[in-house]
Amino acid sequence: MSLVNYLLRAQNSYGIRFQSTIKLLHNRHNNLFRECIKQIWKLPTSKTKIFNGIKLCGIGFCCKQLFFTRIAHCATTTKSSRLTSNREVVVSKLTWREFWKIIKPYLHWLIIAAITAIIVAVMNIKIPILLGDLINVIAGFIKSKSTIEFSKLNPIATRLMVLYFAQAIFTFFYITCLSIMGEKIATDLRVQLFTQLLHQDMSFYDSQKTGELCDRLSYDVQEFKSSFKSCIAQGLRTFAQTGGCIVSLYMISPKMTLLTVIVVPVVILFGSLCGVVLRRLSIAAHSQNAYAAGVAEEAFQNIRTVKSFAMEDGERSLYAGEIEKARVLNEQLGVGIGAFQAATNVFLNGIILGILYGGAHLMASSQLSPGDLMSFLVSAQTIQRSLSQFSLVFGNAVKGWTACARIPHHSFTGELEFHDVSFIYPTRPSHHVIEHLNLTIEPGKTTALCGPSGAGKSTVAALVERLYEPQKGKITLDGKDLSDLDPYWLRRNAIGVISQEPVLFATTIEENIRYGKPEATDEEVREAARLANAADFIETFPHGYKTLVGERGVTLSGGQKQRIAIARALLKDPPILILDEATSALDAQTLDVVMRNRTVIIIAHRLSTIRNADTICVLRHGKVVEKGSHQVLMKKKGVYYSLVEMQQEED
Repeated sequence: MSLVNYLLRAQNSYGIRFQSTIKLLHNRHNNLFRECIKQIWKLPTSKTKIFNGIKLCGIGFCCKQLFFTRIAHCATTTKSSRLTSNREVVVSKLTWREFWKIIKPYLHWLIIAAITAIIVAVMNIKIPILLGDLINVIAGFIKSKSTIEFSKLNPIATRLMVLYFAQAIFTFFYITCLSIMGEKIATDLRVQLFTQLLHQDMSFYDSQKTGELCDRLSYDVQEFKSSFKSCIAQGLRTFAQTGGCIVSLYMISPKMTLLTVIVVPVVILFGSLCGVVLRRLSIAAHSQNAYAAGVAEEAFQNIRTVKSFAMEDGERSLYAGEIEKARVLNEQLGVGIGAFQAATNVFLNGIILGILYGGAHLMASSQLSPGDLMSFLVSAQTIQRSLSQFSLVFGNAVKGWTACARIPHHSFTGELEFHDVSFIYPTRPSHHVIEHLNLTIEPGKTTALCGPSGAGKSTVAALVERLYEPQKGKITLDGKDLSDLDPYWLRRNAIGVISQEPVLFATTIEENIRYGKPEATDEEVREAARLANAADFIETFPHGYKTLVGERGVTLSGGQKQRIAIARALLKDPPILILDEATSALDAQTLDVVMRNRTVIIIAHRLSTIRNADTICVLRHGKVVEKGSHQVLMKKKGVYYSLVEMQQEED
């Protein structure tokens, strides 16, 4: 997802929509609480009645706490002052696909860590078995009352020591790999977030608190990095140790193994159910922490004004109130994680008790030796420790996932939507070029805009580029309002244009291709020229890519200029590409390369060039009057059919 999606959804809303309701409920709940206290004082000194009084008081207190918890999550719709405490907690979601994009560049570190974790798992299979062999040898000496022969113990002990050392070395490797990976990801996230923040326009900063943005840049990234390193490291170790030990358990006693592992899915199911509640609490806590930081930052930035109006106490009260809300939410989160860990430990300690009880029965019937029971206990305790760590990992994962969801990751599918858009050119205030336009341009598809002259085709493209702003309605890109995006950032990162009359600068071919992406390498420039079928004629020039094209590309033919313009667009590789009647100069192969894996908008004057478009939108007087494929529109015999017939007659 892009930066603006997360930042806009995470910005604070203020309001007074529930003001009267809150006051009413506040008075009622306070009265209920006070009533509980009065009832206690009226009770006789009897244990039962005192206990009932305490319960009554508890009910009143819980109602009050429940009330305040509801207020903390109360949604509002209108802006008010910064003193209003009712703010919407906006949930920013992080999908697995977005998480994959974050870790993909450093996947080799994760693969190395996974391989070393598997090696540790194999060692975990062997270690309990060797310990059992050691116990069996010792038990044999004790049973026969003979002197212990260390020559029989030494080989087993030596192998155990070798395995312990090897296990430590491989554990060091996979934790180091994950630490490096976490630091690299954190660096990328910080640079990405900072860069995108710099490219926001001033209206964005007018609606944001600096403290919240800094909190996101530092705290959230740090929280994600720490959680990522600990969760992946502990997760790999948990799965490696659990998997290895389960194999070891089965080799010792299949019957006992069933008793041991039956609790594992119960723990996982319980964790999944707890995850929903804990994640909501974590989201609310993160949002409140960020808001409290914003309040402090705002007070420090305006410290002269605060002192001039003697508002130190007011600012202190405001900050104390916000930080108190954060404390309550964080405490609730801590209680939830603690409850989950406690319940998990009950399950896991039950495993050990069950093993001892079942092992005693098997030993009594000579189905299990003391060494086997020892091996089984070691393996089971390893599983117990691993699953106990899983509960800690789970708590950290909830925090880290929430923190990462608040860190924006821009990637576009290219879906554009016009919502009741109206537009008037400043030079013609009485003429609506676009009027109440509702249009969806599907991502990854080719949409052609056609219609009679003056219908608004080129204006639609200009609005997408944000060359102009609509007077009414809004245009969204992947659900985000275009007016909240920096035009410079939008045109540089999201949109490319190929016009019917491409404009070239009086410099070399190489610099003209590189114009949309100045940092491109020579290899990237040549690859873009090859994809645009421009490489062949460029290489015939004496100076190749260093050839000067003259003012507006006067030394090149129209077709050559067009292909250089296409190469320029391909080098930029925008998710959205606008073709203003540029398709007439393209062959089928080049057109396929240009349109592949992107949203394409074709401004069509010659209707013969858009027959293969996924969707054709017919505009008239700034509105969509027909929409569909070429075949569907021709069958309708409406406006599009008339335009096609008219052009065929002219040809």
